[in-house]
This record gives sequence, C-alpha cells and structure tokens, in this order.
Amino acid sequence: MSLPDAQVRGRRRWWLALLAVVVAAALGGLFLWPERQKVALPPPLTPTPRSPSASPTKVLPYPYFLPGTCFDHPQLSKVITKAEERPCAQEHDGEAIADVLLPEGLTSDLTIGRSLRELCQAPLADWEQRQGGGGPYYGFPIGPYLKYYQQGMRDATCTMTVSNQQDGRKTTGHFRSAVPADG
Repeated sequence: MSLPDAQVRGRRRWWLALLAVVVAAALGGLFLWPERQKVALPPPLTPTPRSPSASPTKVLPYPYFLPGTCFDHPQLSKVITKAEERPCAQEHDGEAIADVLLPEGLTSDLTIGRSLRELCQAPLADWEQRQGGGGPYYGFPIGPYLKYYQQGMRDATCTMTVSNQQDGRKTTGHFRSAVPADG
C-alpha cells in the first residue's frame, strides 16, 4: 500500500466522519428544537349592526329579499354584477312583493324557473292591480339555481319591475301596496 492511497482513504474517512457529525447535529436539532408557540387566531369579526330595514334574516348563496325591499339586479342593470338592495327613494330596478317557497321534486333550472313564475303570478297580478295604471309592470322572480335547490334551499322572491331589459326604465319609491311601507 502506498502512502498516497492511505492519505486518500484517511481523507475520505475524515469527510465521512464530518458528514456523519453534520447529519447527526441536524437531526438532533430537528428533534430537540423547542416547539414553536402556537399563535392564537384573532377573534372572528363581528358584523356591524345595520339600521333596521327589510333585509333578510336568512343568509343564502343567491339573492333573496323580503317584501318591501327595493333592489337592482344585473339582468336589469349593466353597472352591477350581483343583485343589491337599494334605498327605495332612489332609482332602482324593482321591489320585492312576496316571498315564496319552491315545492319539492323540481329537477332542473327550467322547472325551477317555471315554478317560480307560477308561484309569483298571483302576487304580481294583485300588486299590478293596486298600481292603478302607470305600467307596464313585469314579474321578475328570483330564486335558487338547481345546485342550491338540491341542497334544500327553497326560498325565493317575487318582485315587480317597470322594465324587463337591461338599462330599461327605473322606478323610485315603493309600489302601492295594501300595507304602507317605509323606506
């Protein structure tokens, strides 16, 4: 065995020993490192109280308004992307006139829409008659898509509008009803 081979083997052993020490130190540090203190999450935000209005007490993943609520809807207003409650004294697309509950057994968005139109037909005729002219008036039912309906969400809103197209006529104030409304 020559001297240079012995030196090479000695250096290899030294590097292997050094590598073993580094690995052992890393593993030891990993297992012996003090556990991080868990930081408590901040408390959930509390909603700011709203002034009393005709806002729904139900939280649904689709538009739902209590009767007497004025609103704008993206199918009637190009400037918005979701249905929004509006003050009735300002221009708005329509007003909620009744809330209805969809029946069991509907199987498509088409049958949900048909059922909504049928359920809202009588309230719309009643409200339209109360206006004493000034029409035309349109029914604009708002309810769940099939995916929400299949999850048991059946609440829907019957509304009345003075237009049936985007950026059509707007209304101000409440429609005439049998019960005086504030707003």
